[in-house]
Formats: sequence, structure tokens, C-alpha cells
Amino acid sequence: MNITTTAIGYEANLPITNPSSLVEREIELPSPRAHDLLVEIKAVSVNPADVKLRAQASAKDFPSGFRVLGFDAAGVVKSVGSAVTLFKPGDEVFYAGTIDRTGTNQRLHLVDERIVGRKPASLSFADAAALPLTSITAWEVLFDRFGLTSESRGTLLVVGATGGVGSVMVQLAEALLPKVSVIATASTPERAEYIRELGAEYTVNHRGDLTAQVLNIAPQGVDWLFTAHSEHQLPLYAEIVRPFGQIAAIDDGPRDVEPLKAKSITWHWELMFTRPVQQTPDMIAQHELLDRVADLVDEGRLRTTVTRTITPINAATLRQAHELVESGRTVGKVVVAGWK
Repeated sequence: MNITTTAIGYEANLPITNPSSLVEREIELPSPRAHDLLVEIKAVSVNPADVKLRAQASAKDFPSGFRVLGFDAAGVVKSVGSAVTLFKPGDEVFYAGTIDRTGTNQRLHLVDERIVGRKPASLSFADAAALPLTSITAWEVLFDRFGLTSESRGTLLVVGATGGVGSVMVQLAEALLPKVSVIATASTPERAEYIRELGAEYTVNHRGDLTAQVLNIAPQGVDWLFTAHSEHQLPLYAEIVRPFGQIAAIDDGPRDVEPLKAKSITWHWELMFTRPVQQTPDMIAQHELLDRVADLVDEGRLRTTVTRTITPINAATLRQAHELVESGRTVGKVVVAGWK
């Protein structure tokens, strides 16, 4: 049986201030796969990835000429595929989806169970929708790329700490890495206070002399550096990361890593879509880590990073959310919740 649903997406690459930049359409869902859940979406959040795709990717690349964006979502399972074992109808879930399937900005959405977690019981759908993509990214950086454990000892520098990923990473380090000190960048006193509340031991202003500030705290250099803004920054990073240290980046573009060679510094790329897109054997790790994140939230050790909730979900409110994220000035996450 064919299922149609209301969806919000784009047909042309237009400035977000243009009313036609995001529009509402009725679309037909594809046939579900064996591991798919059909989820009734209750809330979504907008990420820089949404803004980037809308600006760069042509909707003409899609058969319908209409592309539905959206990754983060929280909702209720309506039905399950033939091979599903992790969830049942009625379960409340949250997840970040994948870049190679239709996005979450629609009333009904298909997603593979292996990248879905149980929604934290203590959070509303709106508060839960802020967490999946940034939590997966932060978790994979700390525990997969850097290989940190509860016994790891050293200093972590989080560049862009008040953004979505950084604000979760600081909390995960506080909750799970007791011997790791966190230095977080923040450009204003208000942002510095926000990130200290989340667990950062030190804050530095990246608009000032970052090298001097960091080395004053960690004279031998930091052990690990996470960045969402690596373009033109590698010579600086080479000064503030210790020999044999590690750097992980989530932004795009070719990077000349030559400045890192003298200290044998390791460079990592992190893309949280790698597991679902490549269908890696350990794809279910995203389900497992989202369940662990839900546990941390319900234990009071991790909090949502939503700082703005807009209602209801429609083309106009999603344009508003995109414009906020596109400004580059948001702290935490922007969520759009509820349907009329």
C-alpha cells in the first residue's frame, strides 16, 4: 500500500529569505526496507548540514526534483519492517537519519532501526530532537577517533564549544572522562558562562591570542583538539597540540596537514553519516550510543542543548530556523516542533 505524507523541502537553490526556498509538498514514501521503522515525526532540529546541503546540492539530482532536508528527529514508531528487532509500534525514539535518504522534515519518515535510539523518557520530543546528530558526532570523536576511555588522562581543547557538537562534547567529557580536563572556546562572557555550566574547566576566547591562552593553561600543549572550524587553522593548531597529539575536524574542504608533521600529530576526519551510508558492519553502534546518551540524560548527567524552539513544523518555521543557523551566531540547537 502506497503511503503519502506532508513534507517540507526545496526545488531550487534560493536564499533562505525567499519564501520559495523551502516549500510544502505531499510526497509518496518509498517501499520500506526490512530494517526500517515508520516514524511519526513530532519534532526536528536544524543543523549546519541542512543549511550546507540547501545551499550546495541541487534538488534536480533527485528523481522528483524535490529534496526533503532534516536529520535530527524525535517521534513515535508507527510500524516496523520484517527484520526489525529493536523497536515496536508505540515506542518513542530519536535519531539523526542519514544523508542518502529522504530527510526528517515530514510527518512520516522511514529510518533504519540500527541508527535509532530510545527517546530519553525525561525529555519532551522537542528537547530530545536537539541531541542525536551532535551526540553521535561528539561520541564518535571522543571514543572512536580519539579512542578515549574512563582512564584517559590529559587535556581536550574544544574549538566552537558553544555550538551543537561542542556543547554535547563538553558534557560527555564531564560525565565519562573524569581524568580529562576540558578547555572550551567562547567568544563572549555569556557564552563562556554557558559552556562552564556544561562542565568545561577552562574557557578561552578564540578571537584573542588563542595560542597564548591555551599554552598558559597547558604549557606542553593539549592532547586532543576538536574543531568545527579548521580552515586556515592548522599552523595554529600545530603550535597548541603536543607532540603525538590528535586533532579531529568536522568541517569540509582539503587541508594541508604538513604543519602537523614535525610533531607527528594525527589528523582525523569525522562524519557521523559514514556508518549508515557505507552500511558498515558496526552500524548498530549508533543505536547503542544513542541509547547510552538517553541513559545519561535520564540519569541527569547530560542535558539537552536546545536554546530555541519554534512551532509548528511548516515551511515558514523551517525557513526561520534555517536563517538562524545560517547566521552562525546560534548557541546550542534550534528545534521546530509540532504539526497543525
